[in-house]
Amino acid sequence: MRTAFSVFLALSFLCLFVTGVQAGDKVVTLKGEVVCAKCELKETSKCTTAIQVTEKGEKVTYYFKDKGAKEEYHEAVCGGGRQEATVTGTVSEKNGKKWITPTSVQYAKK
Repeated sequence: MRTAFSVFLALSFLCLFVTGVQAGDKVVTLKGEVVCAKCELKETSKCTTAIQVTEKGEKVTYYFKDKGAKEEYHEAVCGGGRQEATVTGTVSEKNGKKWITPTSVQYAKK
């Protein structure tokens, strides 16, 4: 009985922790320039998609949490270049960097 209670208590704390972490993430829509963080920004060692937006007069970079350069929207910016886009996804922060897990990437029509 004591073991069952301990397992139940541990699972309860785990569920509360996971729920708390998810509640901290916010779904947002960002409008800015999508770039390759390696080719254009020279900030990463591997090709990584990022979006730069202006917030409170400052340029802020959000790095994409995705499959890296394998996403079809990365091809348009890899090798240098910028594309105006709207990105919707879940935003989080880790090690002082902002990250977005995109659910939608829409490039502006030229």
